[in-house]
Amino acid sequence: MPIQYLAQLTSPKRTAQANLHLGVTLASIAGALNAGGFLAVGQYTSHMTGIVSSAADDLILGRLIPAFAAALMLCAFVLGSASTALMVNYAKRNTPHYIYAPVLLLEASLLIVFGLVGTSLRQHEVITVSFTAVLLCYVMGLQNALITKISNAEIRTTHVTGLVTDVGIELGKMIYWNRDKVNPSHGEVVANRYKLRLHLMLISAFFCGGLLGAAGFKYLGFISTLPLALALVALSIAPRFKSV
Repeated sequence: MPIQYLAQLTSPKRTAQANLHLGVTLASIAGALNAGGFLAVGQYTSHMTGIVSSAADDLILGRLIPAFAAALMLCAFVLGSASTALMVNYAKRNTPHYIYAPVLLLEASLLIVFGLVGTSLRQHEVITVSFTAVLLCYVMGLQNALITKISNAEIRTTHVTGLVTDVGIELGKMIYWNRDKVNPSHGEVVANRYKLRLHLMLISAFFCGGLLGAAGFKYLGFISTLPLALALVALSIAPRFKSV
């Protein structure tokens, strides 16, 4: 049943399949937010590498205010990750059957805020950065830390650079010829096909989510984030109705 399936995705008892399906779901949402967020505020809010590089460039060029703005977005992402760690660890001790529900509900709530009042938030700035951008960076930090903790750091939903790097590594292993006859004691180089498949699926999910997010924002505006919020709500409350 759908409710049983959704409950398994956020169950404290993890399986490789549950990690894969949840990772693909959250990667799609991250891609949608990242692409839609760019159309909203002109900034990719999951791209911390670019934000840190931008801060360094601005400092060297003497543009202190943009550098501080980039640092503010980075802090929002870090704060989101820290919030996930706090909530998950607290839930493990106090509500062990609903470890991940608080983070998912918080993310859903913030997306609802983004969808309903995003236009107003965009008009207000903190050091040249709109509240919308700061909010999205915080949400990205929340989500990336959540899937990292759920999968024991096996999956990340916003770090596409790392995913592409791992794909390249596994492809290199796959085409390696293993013809070392001089030193037969050397171990055979074998690609981790599960890891390759996992990362390709996450990259594809992020890309497809980006297409949907960009199209949704282009034609519907901020309200296009509400279906994403509803999906997160469904994931968070599914364990409550698992036995119903």
